[in-house]
Amino acid sequence: MSAFIKQVSQLAQQIGAPLAEIKTDFPLKVPQTFARQLSLSSTPEALLAQVLPVEAENLPATGYHHDAVGDLNAQRSPALLQKYHGRALLIASPRCHIHCRFCFRRHFPYEQSIGQKQLNKALRQIADDPSLHEVILSGGDPLTLSEAQLLRLCKAIEAMSHIRTLRIHSRSPIAAPEQCKLDQWLEWVSHTRLNLVLVTHCNHPDELSDLSHTLLRKWRTAGITLLNQSVLLKGVNDNTTTLVQLSHALWAQGVLPYYLHQLDKVAGAAHFEVSDDKALQLLQYLRTHLPGYLVPKLVREQAGAPSKTPLEAS
Repeated sequence: MSAFIKQVSQLAQQIGAPLAEIKTDFPLKVPQTFARQLSLSSTPEALLAQVLPVEAENLPATGYHHDAVGDLNAQRSPALLQKYHGRALLIASPRCHIHCRFCFRRHFPYEQSIGQKQLNKALRQIADDPSLHEVILSGGDPLTLSEAQLLRLCKAIEAMSHIRTLRIHSRSPIAAPEQCKLDQWLEWVSHTRLNLVLVTHCNHPDELSDLSHTLLRKWRTAGITLLNQSVLLKGVNDNTTTLVQLSHALWAQGVLPYYLHQLDKVAGAAHFEVSDDKALQLLQYLRTHLPGYLVPKLVREQAGAPSKTPLEAS
């Protein structure tokens, strides 16, 4: 059996329910692990909505664009983005283990950006810029690289004396933990001089599994700081019960809630939008029902802004 489901009919068979097949410009891709969690969930529609193409994706929506967060204007070179002072983001891989329907890079021109030539140029730019102190590996998903490729990339960054922190953003430890067998990389992690931060992406507590728990606890023991970012999504996690459970479930797996993002307005994702008023109401509830360290920061990313923009409840 393939590790990934790429046909709606396969997904329907996996969960034992009929599903409509809708054609969009963003193909279906669901790891078997995520599909199993969907089958076990008490609210399977919350997980299914994140991966199943729907007709609403094909409808135009005012204010929704292909480049929702200004990635293209932030390119220093095809594989290197810089939006914030002291930090640069490397597009390490064009692939993901899961295709999230709300992905802000679902229209990103990866075919123009990713190749060894582009990565080498980006690494030279980072090496030549002493104002940088942190490199962020993103994509796609950097943990879709082979272990050898990931190690080479991390060691190249470690060799740059002005870089102090390496941050990796990945959905894989949650959605496809069985794809994260990285023992040699973890051995490097245990000896590197770099501060290692891994930001997972989990939107609903039912995405977490025994496999993710084992993996994340192992990585935390190796010295990686584990944070999580979620996206606030209509019909997925836009209620107090789910968000409170999510923070507790993440912490039980050794992961600290970090960001709760308002939706990036990427074309094809308008049906997930949650109003700012409701988002702020949810934040206020979290503040009164969770310890402060389990309350994620509610933020929005705005193209051209020098930082994430916090949304604050009064």
